[in-house]
Amino acid sequence: MTKLNDTGSRPRPQAGTDRSWLDRFFFISERNSTFGREIRGGLTTFMAMAYIIVLNPIILSGVADVNGDHLSAGQLTTMTALAAGLVTIMMGVVGRAPIACAAALGVMAVVAYQAAPVMSWPEVMGLVIWQGIAIILMVVTGVRTAVMNALPHNLKLAIGVGIGMFVSLIGLANAGFVSASEGGSLLQLGAEGGGGHLNGWPILVFVAGLVLASVLLARNVPGAIFYGIIGATVLAVTLHFVFRLDAGAWGGGVPELPSSPVATPDFGLLFQVDLFGAWTSAGPTTAGVILFTLVLAGFFDALGTILAIGTKANIADENGQMPRVNQILVTDGAGAVTGGLTSSSATLVFVESTAGVSEGARTGLASVVTGLLFLSAIFFAPVFGMVPAEAASVAMVLVGAMMMMHVGQIAWTDVSVAIPAFLTIAIMPFAYDIASGIGIGIIAHTLIKSAQGRFREVGWLMWILSAVFAFHFAMHAFGL
Repeated sequence: MTKLNDTGSRPRPQAGTDRSWLDRFFFISERNSTFGREIRGGLTTFMAMAYIIVLNPIILSGVADVNGDHLSAGQLTTMTALAAGLVTIMMGVVGRAPIACAAALGVMAVVAYQAAPVMSWPEVMGLVIWQGIAIILMVVTGVRTAVMNALPHNLKLAIGVGIGMFVSLIGLANAGFVSASEGGSLLQLGAEGGGGHLNGWPILVFVAGLVLASVLLARNVPGAIFYGIIGATVLAVTLHFVFRLDAGAWGGGVPELPSSPVATPDFGLLFQVDLFGAWTSAGPTTAGVILFTLVLAGFFDALGTILAIGTKANIADENGQMPRVNQILVTDGAGAVTGGLTSSSATLVFVESTAGVSEGARTGLASVVTGLLFLSAIFFAPVFGMVPAEAASVAMVLVGAMMMMHVGQIAWTDVSVAIPAFLTIAIMPFAYDIASGIGIGIIAHTLIKSAQGRFREVGWLMWILSAVFAFHFAMHAFGL
C-alpha cells in the first residue's frame, strides 16, 4: 500500500527549483492541483456559501433575548462576513485544506432558540466563546483526534453520504423545489402554498442552472458548477427585469442590479460579549446544559464535514485520516471564539466547502480565495446579494449527488455495518441535523456489534461516545 505524505496525497516526482513558494506552501503540485483550479474552487465555495451572509442576520435578528432586545440585522451582516472571511483565511493558511468556515446552522439554532430566551445576547455570545475554548482544549488534549480515529471506516463513509443527502435537501428547500407538506406527507414538490406543484420563474432558474451544470459536469468541463451558478444568476436577473417580479418571489437574494455596488459596513457588534454573565443570570445548570449542547453540535457537525471534505478531495488516507488534522481542528475551535467576539454565532467548518472541492480545490489556497471574497462582501454586499438562493442551490444539489458516489464502498452485506450506515445516512436529512445522524449511527454500531459478541471491535471510546449521545437525546426527551 502506498504511504501518503504529509500533504495527504501520493507523492510524485517534482522539480523543486521550478516551483513557486506559494506552490510549495499550499502543496498545490503534490495534491495534483493548479492555481486555476484553486481559484475557481474558492469562488465556487463562496457562491455556495454566500447565502449565509443573508440567512444568519435574518435568523438571529428575528429573535429577542431575555430582555426583549434584538440584534441589528445590518450589523450582523457585517459581522457574519467578517468572521467568515477571517476564519476561512486562517483555515487556508494554518490548516492548508480546502475548507471554508461560516456561521454554523446547527449551532445557530441553539443560540437563537435555546440560549437567547434565557439570557442576554452578550451572555449568549460569551457561551459561544466558551464553546470554542472547549473545542480547542479537546484538540490540545487529543480527545477530538482520538474520536475521529475511533470511528469505523464504514461509518465515516456513511457520514459523508449522509451529509451529501443533507446538503442536497438544503439546496432543494432553498430553491423552493421541495417544502413542508400541507397534506399528510413530510415533504411536497414545490414551495409552500404551491399545492405540490412547481410554480413560478424562480423554479425555472434553479432547474436551468441545474441542467446546465449537470451537462457541463457530464462533459468534464472544468468549472461546471460555478458556470451553472453564474448562468442561473444571469437568467434570474433577466427574468426579474423583464417580468418585474416581486422581491418576495425569490428564496433569498434579489437578482437585480443594485443602485450602488458598495455599502457602508457597521462594526457595532464587535466585542459585545459577557463571558461570565450567563452562569449567574440563567443559572449554572441551564448555562451548562446549553454549553454542552453547543459543544456537541459544533463538534460532530465539524467532524462529519471534515471527513466528508477529506474523502471528496482525495487528500485523506485509506482510513479517512486528514493531513494536518490538528491544525484544522484548532482553527475550527478558534472560529467559534471569533464568532462569539463578533456576535455572529460560532463560525465553524461549512459543508458547502464540498462545492469548491468538486470544482477541483485541493489546498488551502482555495480557502484563502473564499475568505477574501467574504471580506470583500463586507463592502460589496449589494453585488453578492444579486445571487438568488435558486442559483446558489445548484451547487448544493450536485455536490450531494457526487458525495453519494461513495455509498458503494460501504459493506452493505454485513448487517452490523448496513444498519448503522443506513440510520446515519437517513437521519441527517430526515432530522435536518448532522450531529443527530452521527449520534444515532454511533449508538447503533455499538449496540449491534455488542449484540453479536464483537465487543473488542467496538472500542472503549465508541462506548463513551454512545453514552454521551444517549444522554444528549434523553436530556431533551425528558426535559432535563
